[in-house]
Amino acid sequence: MKTTKDRLKRIVENFYLVLIMIFLYAPIATLMVLSFSNSKSRTQWGGFTLRWYGEMFESSTIMAALQNTLIIAFASALIATVIGTAAAIAINSMKPLPKTVIMGITNIPMLNADIVTGISLMLAFIAFGISLGFETILIAHITFNIPYVILSVMPKLKQTNKSVYEAAMDLGAPPVQAFFKVVFPDILPGVLSGFLLAFTMSLDDFIITHFTKGAGINTLSTLIYSEVRRGIKPSMYALSTIIFVTVLILLIITNFAPHWKLPGICLTGLKNHRRQEYL
Repeated sequence: MKTTKDRLKRIVENFYLVLIMIFLYAPIATLMVLSFSNSKSRTQWGGFTLRWYGEMFESSTIMAALQNTLIIAFASALIATVIGTAAAIAINSMKPLPKTVIMGITNIPMLNADIVTGISLMLAFIAFGISLGFETILIAHITFNIPYVILSVMPKLKQTNKSVYEAAMDLGAPPVQAFFKVVFPDILPGVLSGFLLAFTMSLDDFIITHFTKGAGINTLSTLIYSEVRRGIKPSMYALSTIIFVTVLILLIITNFAPHWKLPGICLTGLKNHRRQEYL
């Protein structure tokens, strides 16, 4: 049976958990409530309305910033995933000493302050005569996303069995086909994690984007920052609410969707049925 001390400890733990949840999500809940208020006041409820959502979708500035944000996030995450995965494979095949050195160099951008990275990239673009704009933001996002992809893929590469890849090649599979049939399915969870992490980092970034963007182009983070300086519009509440709900839905789908097994390679089947195909 539970003693009084155990019950008291459980009550304190639950109270602490509830307190942390309130601290984290009360501001978001307040923002969501205000996005449905008919009043511009942040202290008075003006009645339920969808007016601010309508204004948000009608605003060409917000829609342009949203489009830029999604395009940059998806493109930078995709390119960074390809480059980062290739880099991780190359690093994994190195000897211990150069591998340790390269991984240390790779981790520096993640430990470095964003403002240093942003200013450095801005000065580099200016030095090479590149006009700041959409392209510079995309290059900057690819640059700081690559280390995160490498960090996500490397653990999966360490778990792979090199002998299986070599066995596939011994059975006649070309190196590229052997990689995509044997190695890639094993590291795919790490690749997807790297892509999602890069996508999220790109969506969330403000400082580096602020220093590498040119005049006349905005992402959601820079647009919200400029709007805050002039006074927050209720349409920003609506935009933030939609972003939060979208992320929450994706999180729920990711955690509760069934995990489909990806097709791998069966050495027995490869030996018996596909040897002639490879040869």
